[in-house]
Amino acid sequence: MDQHGTTFVNEIKKVIAGSAFVKLALGNYKGTEAGLKQLYVKPVLIKNKQQLAFNYRYKTRDIFKNFEIAEGLSLIDGYLAGDFHVATLFSTSEEMILERNAKGNFRLRTKPLEKKKEADLSHNKEKKRLILAKDNLYLHELGLTDERGTVFKNAQDKYKQINQYIEILSSLIRELPEGTIKNVVDMGSGKGYLTFALYDYLLNHQQKAHVVGVEFRKDLVDLCNKIAVNAKFEQLSFAEGTIESYDTVAIDLLIALHACDTATDDAIYKGIKANADLIVVAPCCHKQIRREIEKGKAQNELNFLTKHGIFLERQAEMVTDGLRALILEYFGYKTKVFEFVSGVHTPKNVLVVGIRNKEQGLRSKEQRTKSKDEVLQRIKETKQYFGIGYHHLERLLEI
Repeated sequence: MDQHGTTFVNEIKKVIAGSAFVKLALGNYKGTEAGLKQLYVKPVLIKNKQQLAFNYRYKTRDIFKNFEIAEGLSLIDGYLAGDFHVATLFSTSEEMILERNAKGNFRLRTKPLEKKKEADLSHNKEKKRLILAKDNLYLHELGLTDERGTVFKNAQDKYKQINQYIEILSSLIRELPEGTIKNVVDMGSGKGYLTFALYDYLLNHQQKAHVVGVEFRKDLVDLCNKIAVNAKFEQLSFAEGTIESYDTVAIDLLIALHACDTATDDAIYKGIKANADLIVVAPCCHKQIRREIEKGKAQNELNFLTKHGIFLERQAEMVTDGLRALILEYFGYKTKVFEFVSGVHTPKNVLVVGIRNKEQGLRSKEQRTKSKDEVLQRIKETKQYFGIGYHHLERLLEI
């Protein structure tokens, strides 16, 4: 490298030594390594020792490596002399940019910062979450945090699960016209972790909505109502009852997480009958369809799998939820089926989502009839293929 390059490298060493190093960005890669686009370097403190964290940014993935200061500086020196043609050094007070043209000549310029930055040595930045732990009374009363708002170690997975759930729901809610969600029912709310979190999110990020958690265990209903009052969640309440018995008058968003076996079908049925704009269920157990498959004993290409109990169980799960998605489509919903959270947190981690398809009403009667007939045919063929006599949800809806 020429004098400009040497000055740039010396400045990197200087800001690292002076604890003023914020970040180094290398770009305009001209090398031969497939997919490599940029390299980012930042200081980190690992076991009380400062190191350099390298983030190799590829087209489809990121690779992270940590190096001792001397080794990291040696690598940077080689990259600047080699295949990266643009480098920007971010310190606490200025930016320094090194550029190399096609002839190999370097150009160096600096840009003072209007506002001084802080060097961040944290190894893992805390993810910004929609549900905050600090100063959150209901999380404390539900036993997830201490009085200072610190999440207990044994509650970390539950806290992550709650936030992942809210992230997913928030993205689904944003697909609907603003102000759509006014009435929410959580069928089988249990201890209310997710019911409280959803109310919290709607209150602070969307608009006020009336939220009801339905739970058949009276002690949990009483507990959750008490916490809702203490948290001053005026439009959140919990009602004692079953999914099957709950009277659904006006529902915009219906949720049922881990309702066992056909209770999930009862919840979907309630949502469809109430013309809910959004139906979100996380099924648990799929006994009804498994019994139908075992009873039907259909002979097909999958016999080599379904003769094994574990494979039959998984097949029953997929067929049950696949038919649920088809039935939702029959009633004018766009459907999505995807993982709720990592299987590390819970093995029951599939969400079945139905979003009311507003475009359906714009189609002609003939088009709607044809579409429904096609869905019915697919349901019929699926049942026949797997030897299924009936699906509980289709019986409820009388299709």
